[in-house]
Amino acid sequence: MKVAIGSDHAGFHLKEEIKAFLSGKGIEFKDFGCHSPESVDYPDIGKAVATGVAAGGFDRGILVCGTGIGMSIVANKVPGIRAALCHDEFSARASRQHNDANVLTLGARVIGPGLAIEIVSVFLSTGFEGGRHARRVAKIEGPGGAPGIC
Repeated sequence: MKVAIGSDHAGFHLKEEIKAFLSGKGIEFKDFGCHSPESVDYPDIGKAVATGVAAGGFDRGILVCGTGIGMSIVANKVPGIRAALCHDEFSARASRQHNDANVLTLGARVIGPGLAIEIVSVFLSTGFEGGRHARRVAKIEGPGGAPGIC
């Protein structure tokens, strides 16, 4: 498993906690920034992580900002990305099983580090169920990764 990770300034400290968790589990990752709590523009980092995942260089992505909403919007603009904003383990599990989400977004001002680590753990360890869900995901993607019917 190879993970792309990034945050804006609001998510910096939570991202650092997540990186420590990933390191402890032996999960390879690349940090796309930011690298301090100094103000940055989240779209730049969100796009870099999402593009890395969409290009196939990473199995999954994790993005953290204040609410997770901005990063989710940015990531979902990149073709091939299915970013899910999750603030509980149930949503993280369902995002993988039913939607084959490949980017997790988290809100550092919404959840604490303990819950965030549990959500990341579920997101990274849960597989896609396929079956009827595959047909639906294909409708989102469209042929050749082009936008689908949605």
